[in-house]
Amino acid sequence: MPLAGIPLLNIVIVLIVVGVVLWLINNFIPMASSIKTILNVVVVIFVAVWVLQAVGMWGRITSYRFTQ
Repeated sequence: MPLAGIPLLNIVIVLIVVGVVLWLINNFIPMASSIKTILNVVVVIFVAVWVLQAVGMWGRITSYRFTQ
């Protein structure tokens, strides 16, 4: 059963591919640790937002009101 138009298998495959690419970048491309940290944070935030959009939860988060 697809979640918001994207099958669960596609989400899992994308997560695995992004994880492997990030691991390869962290282990085999020489760069300063601060740049690697920034890259990791940006990728994790991007993937988290994408997954929330894929499962249809992003709309509920962005429309949440803190006032009563």
